[in-house]
Amino acid sequence: MKSIIAIPMGDAAGIGPEIVVSALNNRKIHETCSPVVIGNTAVINQAKEILNIDLKIIEINDPEQAKYEYGTINVVSLPNIKTEQLKKGVVQAQCGQAAYDYIKKSVELAAAGKVQAIATTPINKESLRAGSVPHIGHTEILADLTDTANPLTMFEVRNMRIFFFTRHLSLKDAIGEITKNKIADHLQMCDQALKSIGIKHGKIAVAALNPHGGEGGMFGTEEMKEIKPGIEMARQNGIDIAGVIPADSVFHQALQGKYDAVLSLYHDQGHIAAKMTDFEKTISITLGLPFIRTSVDHGTAFDIAGKGIASSVSMEECIILAAKYAKHYSPYSLNR
Repeated sequence: MKSIIAIPMGDAAGIGPEIVVSALNNRKIHETCSPVVIGNTAVINQAKEILNIDLKIIEINDPEQAKYEYGTINVVSLPNIKTEQLKKGVVQAQCGQAAYDYIKKSVELAAAGKVQAIATTPINKESLRAGSVPHIGHTEILADLTDTANPLTMFEVRNMRIFFFTRHLSLKDAIGEITKNKIADHLQMCDQALKSIGIKHGKIAVAALNPHGGEGGMFGTEEMKEIKPGIEMARQNGIDIAGVIPADSVFHQALQGKYDAVLSLYHDQGHIAAKMTDFEKTISITLGLPFIRTSVDHGTAFDIAGKGIASSVSMEECIILAAKYAKHYSPYSLNR
């Protein structure tokens, strides 16, 4: 049987509803999985009209009631949007709270075994704050709702996977986080994460921090003092690790199939590599949760919301990837 994928609609004032409708107009999505939208029927219908797409909306209370076939949109509808007050492209408290409600409902369905994965659309940090949601993004919300201590982010684009040692830190602070113990622990987490998606004997490459890996200390000593010792500690636990590999070549090598994943040491190092490879098909995956979660890697795009011009390529890829990994995802505990 095809996996049932929950798709929370995201911020109603953004492009989320449009890219969901557009994605579900692609026959391949229905051939790959059984999609269920968690959102608001009126907003989805509005997106249909904006896009001039003729799909039948089926409002349901439970995924078991859905009619999984091309030409339909199954919606678990929550009455949390006053459409007469909805303004596209504008931060609104009702949209922030509603976006949170869609995620929460999706998590409840996953916990009940009604869906096998969640593929998320964009939410807006300012809207969340306006709606008094005490979290800044999806990962924090999902961690709280599932009581997961350390969810791990992995990007996938084509056949390249990228983990992040640090993410939302200044470069100076990111460098300050690099210690041999933390490197070893993080590599252990990455190895567990690969196993959870069916890669039992993965090879992980570690990207260098400094040019040419520091050239024996001429361009920095972090590789010598912290990164390489951390790699050796992780290797003692049986993890297959390559590195340190200069960052200007390691991502190309990963694309050629030399490694199963690359550990990026800071935010932009891995983000630039992924998005230059294929911006629209770079998908964020959250691992360590009780279920697989994939996400588009772009925002709510308030500047084009309601215009019917947003590309759904990333949303389509996001749903397909959720279905790919849902079949053999094995939850595990991520502890530092």
